[in-house]
Amino acid sequence: MSTRVDAVIVGAGPAGAACAMHLAGRGIRPLVVEKDEHPRFHIGESLTGEAGQLLRQLGLEEFLMSEPHPLKQGVNVFGPAGQESWHVPVMARDESGELVAAETWQVRRSRFDASLLDRARERGADVLQGQATAPLRDADGALRGVRVQRPDGREEVIEAEVTLDCSGQGTFLAHAGVTGPKYMGSYDRQVALFTHVTGARLWDDPDQAITTGNTLIFYQKKFHWAWVIPIDEDVVSVGVVVPGEYYRSRGESREEFLRRELAELNPGLAERMEEATMIEPVRAIVNYSYQVQGFCGPGFLCIGDAHRFVDPIFSFGVNVALKEAEMAAAAVERYLAGEGRDQPNPFRDHLIASEHAIDILEDTIDLFWEQPLAFAYYVHRKFRPQLIDTFAGRIYTGTTNEAHDKFRRALKRERRYDDDALVSLPTGSRYQPDRAAIWERQPLA
Repeated sequence: MSTRVDAVIVGAGPAGAACAMHLAGRGIRPLVVEKDEHPRFHIGESLTGEAGQLLRQLGLEEFLMSEPHPLKQGVNVFGPAGQESWHVPVMARDESGELVAAETWQVRRSRFDASLLDRARERGADVLQGQATAPLRDADGALRGVRVQRPDGREEVIEAEVTLDCSGQGTFLAHAGVTGPKYMGSYDRQVALFTHVTGARLWDDPDQAITTGNTLIFYQKKFHWAWVIPIDEDVVSVGVVVPGEYYRSRGESREEFLRRELAELNPGLAERMEEATMIEPVRAIVNYSYQVQGFCGPGFLCIGDAHRFVDPIFSFGVNVALKEAEMAAAAVERYLAGEGRDQPNPFRDHLIASEHAIDILEDTIDLFWEQPLAFAYYVHRKFRPQLIDTFAGRIYTGTTNEAHDKFRRALKRERRYDDDALVSLPTGSRYQPDRAAIWERQPLA
């Protein structure tokens, strides 16, 4: 069976659902291919301030306010002794460009993702349950759709002018060899273990509205930290990120490891988890950091995690997915109208804009880990307004500010965006051309 559409979207998470809504809003009816049935468990529950704004622009504020989504006013970071080290508030820019107090949401991703997909359907998107198995290519190599296997085993051919890979860490097009190589990232040697709990006591005073919905970060040392994110009236997402070698050396089961870490990693974390009860299996992601080169090209774009994932410590994932979805819809509309069809990469500008923004996030996170005292000074004093913008997700301006430039100098890092390097390769990083190879995540022992 064969179907022809203007745009096919692989993956129905926030990136895929938002792409579908934006395309439908431009008069382009997309087909979304999703292998899992919604709702399904997922982490990445914390929204930045800009993610909240993007959802408001999609007309979803009423939905977010109608359910018990905790309101997030910022991020609280706790040092190794368990005391709060610093706080970054959620703030917006008003019409005059001034910073003003704002708020965003924490979400239970199973319910949130399913609701986004429902709204994409309501706005005209078609959804096909099935596994995208292989890309379709023209004789000249341009992408023209995907093959899909339905749950009952039937195969369908979806021909499309544009294929949008929103498959997340599945990186469908990278694994199929359509994109350039997939590089190991700066955080590829870490393991994340996580679950949901009830009974956590986040604050002594439950009426502390300014903090009860905040993301809490607890760290012990470099690359060894934990998150706590309230996602419901009593349900909290908790997880730890540790070096993979340390995890393997313990010889513990996932649950044993996570329980012990929640008690030992940080005294502030242990105090809050004393009466917590796990209500989900302990899951794990190993070797999660990567970067895909050449993630846009004739007939295709990769969005969000489908092309890049860095350390998730400051919860930028959904923000990147939503913003790139918005940008991609505009690029697809121009492409379908004939713009750039004769170019080697018709989505070159989208690729550079996406890379430039995530480079800012990566540089910010790297400085946090490499020079924490200097970073705290910059957050509190020297570059506070600029970093409030960064933590909010206002990074898609095409420029860097004074803080970002300072970070790169401190890291002795250069970035370049030209026809010879359409993926930025920071000097001194693990992104070396001789290591350019598709990298498969290894299963957790």
